Amino acid sequence: MPWGQLHDNGPLTAAVFNSFLWSGLGKLGAYAGTVGYISAIGLPAAPLAFIVAVAIEVGGGLMLLSGYRVRLASLVMAVFCVATAVFFHSNFGDQNQMIHFLKNVMMAGGLLQIAYFGAGAFSLDARVGRAASLSAG
Repeated sequence: MPWGQLHDNGPLTAAVFNSFLWSGLGKLGAYAGTVGYISAIGLPAAPLAFIVAVAIEVGGGLMLLSGYRVRLASLVMAVFCVATAVFFHSNFGDQNQMIHFLKNVMMAGGLLQIAYFGAGAFSLDARVGRAASLSAG
């Protein structure tokens, strides 16, 4: 395949992976504060929400890094971004919260781009697809 035809989303995927992984690891280091913040927002089962958030951020970030099931991971992460924007950053009277709301919506847009175009030519998903097409034909 000529280099001009490769749609390599590597830099975008790496940037998204990096931000989600560090956010998830930060939550692991601040369990009490994170669960307290989730409770203060009014969401039920804050410890469960904490586990789900860390799983999505760390697990999804690692899936993006490895290039494994990237479309599914990025769709789940996009929904997560919109949900966190709505539940945690919808106080538009506070400029900082509005900035975080818009940041989450923009991250969701980048994740949807990854979901549409895939992980790129050098991902595990692409390797599995090439191996399947070689064995089939």
